[in-house]
Amino acid sequence: MSEHIYIFDTTLRDGEQSPGATMNIQEKLRVAKQLEQMGVDIIEAGFPISSEGDFESVRTIAKALERCTVAGLARTNREDIDRAWDAVRAAKYPRIHTFIATSDIHLTHKLKKSREEVLRDIANAVTYAKKMTDDVEFSAEDATRTELSFLIEVVRTALKAGATTINIPDTVGYTVPTEYVHILDSIRKEVEGIEKTILSVHCHNDLGLATANSIMAIQHGARQVECTINGIGERAGNTAMEEVVMALRTRSDLFPYETGIDTTLIYPTSRLVSQITGMKVQPNKAIVGANAFAHEAGIHQDGVLKEKLTYEIMTPESVGIPKSSLVMGKHSGRHAFRDRLKSLGFDLNTEQIQKAFELFKALADKKKTVYDEDIVAIVMHEVLRIPYRYRLNYLNIVSGTSAIPTAVVTMEIDGESVRDVDFGDGPVDAALKTIKKMTHSRSRLLRFAINAITGGTDAQGEVTVHVEEDGISVLGQGAHTDIIVASAKAYINALNKLELQKAKRGKNIVTQDTKKGVI
Repeated sequence: MSEHIYIFDTTLRDGEQSPGATMNIQEKLRVAKQLEQMGVDIIEAGFPISSEGDFESVRTIAKALERCTVAGLARTNREDIDRAWDAVRAAKYPRIHTFIATSDIHLTHKLKKSREEVLRDIANAVTYAKKMTDDVEFSAEDATRTELSFLIEVVRTALKAGATTINIPDTVGYTVPTEYVHILDSIRKEVEGIEKTILSVHCHNDLGLATANSIMAIQHGARQVECTINGIGERAGNTAMEEVVMALRTRSDLFPYETGIDTTLIYPTSRLVSQITGMKVQPNKAIVGANAFAHEAGIHQDGVLKEKLTYEIMTPESVGIPKSSLVMGKHSGRHAFRDRLKSLGFDLNTEQIQKAFELFKALADKKKTVYDEDIVAIVMHEVLRIPYRYRLNYLNIVSGTSAIPTAVVTMEIDGESVRDVDFGDGPVDAALKTIKKMTHSRSRLLRFAINAITGGTDAQGEVTVHVEEDGISVLGQGAHTDIIVASAKAYINALNKLELQKAKRGKNIVTQDTKKGVI
């Protein structure tokens, strides 16, 4: 019988630390429910002490999930641990995940503590957390750059204090597979009783070795892998969940292990996280990239037509990519549409389904064919949007080779209809300048990106903008068959998010350095 590998997903904590990938509570909850549906074992929902928003999102997720363990991250001090417990205590299966740096680099330059002080902090923190829950995980930040003899002492200390999971993170993506397995083998050999805990690994991808290190770690005793959807995370990101899961499944001849992941939900989940964070998946990304199952070379095409196994080691269907993404058209009914929403991973109420169906019908009148990606865009960009202060009602553009680009915009602002006009260097510039003038925004547009959702000249365009004001950075997204309308919607979406963040700013309790250098 295959051994179970626990999948610990940290998309909502480490993944959210990717620049520009901040999610609001509703978006985090949506991702958490999707992860639970996939079969993830543990969800690290956030770092509760870092802000009031993080605390509320972890608590909301803890209350909502039914099958997953919900973990809250905490440093090795009572204030952090109390805050983490307050956030996860309502979970059916709560976990406190406490950590401290152990490498001499961190001890000298960041913590300014001795090894003895760190060992004392570990013992006190784990012992204190155990008073609240039996499920306590300890992580030795920067473990792979920690002197091995001291790391072994760290693990002994955490184990003696009652840690049920011991994590050996490659925090800065420094190690290589042979070195990593030597560390793990040494711990398993030298630490008496280590077999009573779950040995965990958390790898970063700075040298492109996160998945390789994680797979090798499993072969050398690790039974929990900490990872993220699409490999998102700080710097070069984390181990990609989809890569580990599919490597174990595809090479079961080498890896007699199983996960509880429903692999057919990998691609929909990848799309969901990409849509919410605005972080597009590179075309050549393993498993979920647009080119992962594409074959252009003539020899490859010939081989695949004769026998798929010649160049495909897994099928698109096995990761949730349908044989044909063509869904339906303007004659499709409400029942079929509702079923399609469920198959795409959306759990909507009656009012949301009705709104989505109306938008689908309107899109079907403009396009010959409506694809899964189009429906996802409708739900993400229109149905599940955050509460708004600004809404676009009307946009008219005059532009051309001999015309000054002019935008006439009508918006709803705080419930009142407002109309204005302005000029720009091009149609998009004119539209955004007009909106900025109407909203009196002081924000700066840092990034503007366009992506075609599907193929064809009638495809919806998806626009992502990155906007910043007074240190608050948000992503806005919009989709429409008219790329200028999509741009206006994305910009307004960003301005609404800015307003929401500014309103919450005064309530946030931010602890200095809580999000710097964490595992």
